[in-house]
Amino acid sequence: MDDRTTTVGAAPTRAPQLAVWASAARLRTLPASVAPVLIGVVLAYSDGLGHAPAAIAALFGAILIQIGTNYANDYFDFVKGADTAERQGPRRAVQSGLVSPEAMRRATILVFGLAVLVGLYLVWRGGWPIVIVGVASIACGVLYTGGPFPLGYRGLGDVFVLLFFGPVATAGTYWVQALELGWLPILAGLGPGLISTAILAVNNLRDRETDAKAGKRTLAVRLGARFTRIEYTACIVMACLVPASFLAAGIAGPTILLPLATLVVAIPVNHTVWTKTDGPTLNGALADTGRLLMLYAVLFCIGWVLSEA
Repeated sequence: MDDRTTTVGAAPTRAPQLAVWASAARLRTLPASVAPVLIGVVLAYSDGLGHAPAAIAALFGAILIQIGTNYANDYFDFVKGADTAERQGPRRAVQSGLVSPEAMRRATILVFGLAVLVGLYLVWRGGWPIVIVGVASIACGVLYTGGPFPLGYRGLGDVFVLLFFGPVATAGTYWVQALELGWLPILAGLGPGLISTAILAVNNLRDRETDAKAGKRTLAVRLGARFTRIEYTACIVMACLVPASFLAAGIAGPTILLPLATLVVAIPVNHTVWTKTDGPTLNGALADTGRLLMLYAVLFCIGWVLSEA
């Protein structure tokens, strides 16, 4: 990158640097793509069916799809007028003039293109099921805020996040390693999917007023702040019920309850979500929820391995 300027509208701005693109990738939310893959890898290895190249490819593919989705959101939210100077969230690259809309559109295509390249190996390894998962993941990443029926603008973003950052990612990771699939990876994927939905809930709670003005009808806009806070708490609690259900069903030993420690760590974050309304504080809660997700995934994996020992 050099120091030449780009133009957004009539306002010249400095050419984007690496930090700008990293910010637009929303690195604090990347645990949403890492956590379900990690669980899928551990489940496969515990069954003696692990496959390192496929696991690594699944991880990189998931991260690229999430970054591509975040770039697409940055672009489409600006085009649709959802990102304005009133927005309380972290700075958006296009809206702030740090990146031109065309540059963000090209970056979105590039990142999704890289995801497709990684996906070619996964398709060779896992066959047509991966084609379906990959195409659906990228399509939903674009259609989350783009296209004639953007999911995020219709209150369907929560469903997309729950499924694709939960059971789809975990089961897909298991499949490309084991080349077979039972119901266990699908059920295990509900945990990270639910906490990823909690991340989205904080995001939508923070942006509720500006989203309403822009016609972005998220669940927070449709059902209000109280519902969104209940959704946040419920997602964290239900995620922790997943490993508890494994113990109750006799699928795993007592160590599978380790992820319940997430409930204790989540107490101050939950309090923030219920009592604060300012953007900077909720931004911190969003980042903290991302860390809760990684904690949950790591504890789940440790608990599962110990219960299988």
